[in-house]
Amino acid sequence: MAPCVIKVVGVGGGGGNAVNRMIQFGQAQTGAVEYWALNTDIQALDASLSPNRLGLGAGTSRGLGAGGSPDTGAASAKESFEEISKMVAGSDMVFVVAGMGGGTGSGGAPIVAEAAKAAGALTVGVVTKPFSFEGQRRMRQADAAIDQLRQHVDAMIVVSNDRLLDLVEEGTPLQEAFCVADDILRQGVVGISDIIIQPGLINVDFADVQSVMGASGLALMGIGTAEGKTRARDAAFAAPLIDFPIGQATGIVFTITGSSDMTLQEVNAAAEAIYEMADPDANIIFGAQIDDSMGNVLSITVVAMFLRLSRGPRSSQVSRSFSIYMGA
Repeated sequence: MAPCVIKVVGVGGGGGNAVNRMIQFGQAQTGAVEYWALNTDIQALDASLSPNRLGLGAGTSRGLGAGGSPDTGAASAKESFEEISKMVAGSDMVFVVAGMGGGTGSGGAPIVAEAAKAAGALTVGVVTKPFSFEGQRRMRQADAAIDQLRQHVDAMIVVSNDRLLDLVEEGTPLQEAFCVADDILRQGVVGISDIIIQPGLINVDFADVQSVMGASGLALMGIGTAEGKTRARDAAFAAPLIDFPIGQATGIVFTITGSSDMTLQEVNAAAEAIYEMADPDANIIFGAQIDDSMGNVLSITVVAMFLRLSRGPRSSQVSRSFSIYMGA
């Protein structure tokens, strides 16, 4: 059986930074995922750690960037549409990663997603919304770009940078805070791709993920970690999605990861906890993986698909234990 072809495409400065973060963390070393950096700014592209790079719109932006204009970003991507189409050809799954609100990411990401969908790939958008302090104009551009991207993806994870204020300690330097945003994008991509490519005791393959994520909608991802006697159940309750109850999900993929001392009873306890919270009619796919680098920590990754969402009450207890939150 041929391996699943997964490509991660960082579009613009924010997307390129996230790809750099993935490479720095060693995700590119396995060869199972192919990374690309796309930009209208050739200087930024030259500084990318990605082995695969594509300059967008040489005639439109002349290698100088999009100047914060989504229209210029879109025109540049359209100019390079043939090269983008060749890049995504043969892919089973394409992650389109971008920071929304600027020019290249906002304008270019929907074009890249359009090419990926046309190539027949399961296409997932993983994007950030700007901090409120970046201004209303940038936020409006981000919202418009997200609406455009949504038309061309099977699923989308939206990370609100404002929520980083809950994740970083007071006094954290601005540059470090933006690194946290890059890292959340990284974990959004890796959390899903690892479910597919990492061998497990109970395997989840591409067809499983496609059956859940191919129905179009908003994807939310949570990662819960815990240790101790009740670590499996604790990790399961830490993973779900703060103020978007998992009971509203139409489809769920979750995987439990622990060292070789993880027991059958722990796997059962984690699965029972997820099933307790989920809608009984939801399409649920479950996997289990062994990673001895985890030590005494057990981790559960939950990817949930929603067609519609109504916010529930925020739980401060879950919020404190929650590792990652993604959602508009």
